[in-house]
Amino acid sequence: MSPQQRLSDAKNESGQRQRATLRQELPLLVWMVLVWGALWQDFSPGNLVFGLVLSLLVVNLFQLPPVILSGRFNVRLAVLFAFKFLWDVVLASFEVMYLAVFRGPKTKSAVITVSLRTESDLLVTAVGHVLTLVPGSFVVEVDRRSSTLYLHVLNVNDQAGVDKARADVLDIEARLIRMMGSKEELAALNAETKTAARAADAGEEGTP
Repeated sequence: MSPQQRLSDAKNESGQRQRATLRQELPLLVWMVLVWGALWQDFSPGNLVFGLVLSLLVVNLFQLPPVILSGRFNVRLAVLFAFKFLWDVVLASFEVMYLAVFRGPKTKSAVITVSLRTESDLLVTAVGHVLTLVPGSFVVEVDRRSSTLYLHVLNVNDQAGVDKARADVLDIEARLIRMMGSKEELAALNAETKTAARAADAGEEGTP
């Protein structure tokens, strides 16, 4: 049984809801607390403790299937992801400020679709939250069956802008897979990266 099937079918043989262990739930709790702090833009100890209490209530009181994680979590990549995320927020904030002051109503935007590689509920949700927290982008809708995001993006003027926005979303997904995706997802991502690299090398060799 795949990890995705375990996510959607989380009952034991007696039909009762399975309980995830604290070790399985800990990364999810940490993520929920960080999202709580980001949403309130307040990372003070008191607010984070309150977010932890709410997270514990959510995972223990609501009758939802437990989120069984992949068992992988790279701390070094998580730190790098956090710094890159904060840098993207800063850059996007200045870009939105510039567009508001100097471009105003002339600024164009678009709603684009991005098909993700992953089928994990957690990773799809994580990608959506990261995109929504970065100024200038907002997830309008999610098609869970096909792992497709419908994304509103600011300052998109042509097809090149659409392609860049899609590439940015897939880059976020790739970094999350490397950080905490399953071994199967990581292997598929590495294979895809190698194939793309070989295709790029072949294209350069064929260029006169």
